[in-house]
Amino acid sequence: MANILTLSRMALIIPFVALFYIAAPWGLKAALAIFVIASITDFLDGRIARARGEVSALGAALDPLADKLLITAALILLARNGVIHGAGIIAVIIIILRELLVSGLREAVTAKGGSLAVTGLAKMKTAAQLIAAAVLIAAAPGGFIGQPAALAGASLLWFAAILTFWTGADYAARAAQFLRGGGPQSNG
Repeated sequence: MANILTLSRMALIIPFVALFYIAAPWGLKAALAIFVIASITDFLDGRIARARGEVSALGAALDPLADKLLITAALILLARNGVIHGAGIIAVIIIILRELLVSGLREAVTAKGGSLAVTGLAKMKTAAQLIAAAVLIAAAPGGFIGQPAALAGASLLWFAAILTFWTGADYAARAAQFLRGGGPQSNG
């Protein structure tokens, strides 16, 4: 069940992107609704997996991938349509580069027989990214709120970028320690 939710989050990216581009008054609102539903599956899949004892290596691999794909798609679309602009692009770059870095580090550590535990701060980072993107989608022209939410969305994006940078540095330090022979990291 949990893996089905994770896979559905990945599948929802396609209609999210398509609706983002629809030149109809309801297109962006529908895209936001799908984004919010996909974001909720991130909250639910982990809880369901733990409650049902369905924690698996597949789920542990797919869940962060689904998060990364969803948030990256949203940030690229928001940058493309100008909702994220100026210095906000730096926040987007920080987020995307960190996600790529951590994915590579996880792969390197796993190849050596270890793992990088997901931290509480990293979970908060994901929530901050999803909330920031949702507010920015709502602030986009044609969104539920429009321009009045743009400043809040931009602030939330920078908060998410700071958390993203911080957790990326933490993962990089832990991966470097492991790869230099400092011992395996648990999946805690």
